[in-house]
Amino acid sequence: MIDRIIKVLWRHGMAGISANELKIKGVMAIQTALEQHDEAVISVRGKERFVVMDVAHYQYLRECELTAALAESHADIAAGRYVKESAEQHLARLESMG
Repeated sequence: MIDRIIKVLWRHGMAGISANELKIKGVMAIQTALEQHDEAVISVRGKERFVVMDVAHYQYLRECELTAALAESHADIAAGRYVKESAEQHLARLESMG
């Protein structure tokens, strides 16, 4: 259920471009789609395959991703979910996991 909700929200505000339309119109198909939406999905043979977006929107999403990772790291530290060790100890621990 939650997966369906996420998919619907993810597609909201996204334009659709078929591979054939992209082949015929080229970059103009992308530009036209992005004039109305932040992102556009490119479908190939009826299946969604790629997402294109303006570089500024991509940078915004990356910033959001990094902010979320930082918040998660702060929460882990506050909850004591971390290991304090030297670089050598860290590498040894990673090798023992593999």
